[in-house]
Amino acid sequence: MEIRIAAHPVARHLVSQLRDKATPPARFRSLTNQLTVILALEATDDLPLERQSIETPLESFETEVLERGFVVVPILRAGLGMLPAIVELFPDVSVGYIGLARDHTTAVASSYYLKLPSVATKRTLVVDPMLATGGSACQAIDAVKAAGGTDIRLVCVVAAPEGVREVNRQHPDVTIIGAALDRELNDQRYILPGLGDFGDRLYGTL
Repeated sequence: MEIRIAAHPVARHLVSQLRDKATPPARFRSLTNQLTVILALEATDDLPLERQSIETPLESFETEVLERGFVVVPILRAGLGMLPAIVELFPDVSVGYIGLARDHTTAVASSYYLKLPSVATKRTLVVDPMLATGGSACQAIDAVKAAGGTDIRLVCVVAAPEGVREVNRQHPDVTIIGAALDRELNDQRYILPGLGDFGDRLYGTL
């Protein structure tokens, strides 16, 4: 079972605050932004650079800049909570959207929206805060690959072992980056200890 867990102590601190049921939605959104910055940097630590000449206030200078932009694809709706931090950190990022609605009885997700930019030659980050069964993540990765994507990272906040195994099984070429690997899924396919329904807590729809 392979998942890369962000090692920075601040990431663990932020996850602990997200888990706390007393954290209000506004604070929850702020914590999500802060943690997403750490996860996004982890997921892009090997982006290629190219040489470029710039003018500082004092002289010309040969420096390095990102060779090309990349793509972020949030899974609606909870994934939207991770989008602002990535767009702020990487202004040249292109954004796609995948809408997957989870049936709370069967835990199976059905697709209701798909809009992707060109992904064929770019790093693509599929972002979804909770990796539970892995069904939604695998459907999203399938869609990106069908559009020509080959360099894909899955970024989540909390993952269950069951979801990690499923993504590893269906997409062994996709690296998973997360902030925490939790114990298991319960009978309703929610992550334990987890942090509840991320979308509901993000938008105050409990």
